Amino acid sequence: MINFQYVRTSVVKTALGLIGKDPKASFIAGGTNLIDLMKRGVTAPDKLIDINYLPLKKIEEIDHVLHVGALASNSELAENMIVKDKFPLLMLALQAGASAQLRNMATVGGNMMQRTRCAYFYDTTMPCNKRAPGSGCGAIGGYNRMHAIFGASEACIAVHPSDMCVALVALDAKVVIAHTKGERKINFIDFHRLAGNTPEKDNNLQKGELIVRLEIPLNNLNKNFHYLKVRDRSSYAFALVSVAAALDIQNNIIHTARLAMGGVAHKPWRLIAAENFLKGKNPTVANFEEAAKIAMNGAKGFGENDFKLKMAPNSIIEALTVAKAKS
Repeated sequence: MINFQYVRTSVVKTALGLIGKDPKASFIAGGTNLIDLMKRGVTAPDKLIDINYLPLKKIEEIDHVLHVGALASNSELAENMIVKDKFPLLMLALQAGASAQLRNMATVGGNMMQRTRCAYFYDTTMPCNKRAPGSGCGAIGGYNRMHAIFGASEACIAVHPSDMCVALVALDAKVVIAHTKGERKINFIDFHRLAGNTPEKDNNLQKGELIVRLEIPLNNLNKNFHYLKVRDRSSYAFALVSVAAALDIQNNIIHTARLAMGGVAHKPWRLIAAENFLKGKNPTVANFEEAAKIAMNGAKGFGENDFKLKMAPNSIIEALTVAKAKS
């Protein structure tokens, strides 16, 4: 790890000014991902700006919208009574992530910003367009068991690692971002990026900007829901495939469906076509199976991850079936 400067601030405007002056500076909060990347030599910021003292930890409901400060920890969010009561899908996704110790340190904003766990990305002796643009993608034709089946490109087939973000994209969250001239909002589904020709860009946050909070609108998806995470072991393992499923069922009719997947794309993967199919249908296994078929449109394996082409639709069916059974 190289030497770096360390500064701390308790004012958002000051933090933005500091990051704007130094193109090689990085914000640090929990540091559960950034420190690993620095130790491995994957990233080497010359200055760390500690933002833990910024006033961005509140979790509160305002005008039928849940406001979540970017510095709230994953544990605080999962244990919040509003989340447990009104957004239990988010609670399950948070509880599925990492370990209890990491959830105590990891922040909401940091979770959104975490980088892929692709082995080629972490190994600085191997080619990786995400780490070193133009060097190639070692996973294509290499060890790619954990990699993408949706939205991949010739430049990168890595996947986004977050569980929390899968639930947030299903819940139509918005990201509130501060910059020197004020704030802007972006739909969560548009925050993260597909790899395309610029896999080094994980999201649409601009240099000199800071995530300050999430806004999640209230909904009727707190009764029939499930977060399914298929992984190699039950603790501290990233998803091979995960599914966030939530249904608003009234009189045995699905009025609203929300579906998203993790472990399958460079960003949390929303299954909008499958949601649209389910709307107005009965919550039957046959309809869940058809929705899963629709969801798999465009899926492609790369050899060692071909098993996901079967695992993914089966996981969608299981998640929807469990969600429906909670009636």
